[in-house]
Amino acid sequence: MGQKVNPYGFRLGSFYPWKSRWFASKNQDFATSLLEDRKIRNFLMENLKAAGISRVDIERSFDKRTIYIYVSRPGVAIGRGGTGIEQLKAAMLKRFKIKDAGKMEIKFEEVKTPDLDAYLVAVNIAEQLTRRIPFRRIMNQSLERVKRSGAKGVRIQLSGRLGGSEIARRESLKDGAIPLHTLRAIIDFAKLDAKVPKSGIVGIKVWIFKGES
Repeated sequence: MGQKVNPYGFRLGSFYPWKSRWFASKNQDFATSLLEDRKIRNFLMENLKAAGISRVDIERSFDKRTIYIYVSRPGVAIGRGGTGIEQLKAAMLKRFKIKDAGKMEIKFEEVKTPDLDAYLVAVNIAEQLTRRIPFRRIMNQSLERVKRSGAKGVRIQLSGRLGGSEIARRESLKDGAIPLHTLRAIIDFAKLDAKVPKSGIVGIKVWIFKGES
């Protein structure tokens, strides 16, 4: 029986870069740095929702952290005259107790086509579900937007008490090809949970096939 694997992890190192790029000299340093990376990501994902944050990559050298933040609305994150970056950096230095500001650099990268980013599509679906918009309408509209943006294939799956039903079930919608077993296929994948009023937790999964490398 075939086993499902995360399409991003399956292609990690071949087509997708690691989200944390550094080496540790000791096991203890590795654990400490990895935990700090996780806290940094959680902090940024929570505080930059309005900027349409997609992902956070972290590079470390001997005495410096470089944080790459991918957002769909960089103007919102950067702010007028770069004030947003300075405020964000100050908050992070205080939160993570970094005394030397020169040891942290923040760079913003623009996600030019948000409708081809699986995580941003999933976030948009979650926001609409919390506003209690009918889930089938959300799925159809999201699929159409992704297809119009140039995707070769897209699949959207929702699971939970959809529409407030008593029994949990799974609904999926697909258009085009999603060649999960083809390593040269560029497939973006995301999953997250949405807290929906009167329905509880609804799981969201999005696959987007962008073409072959």
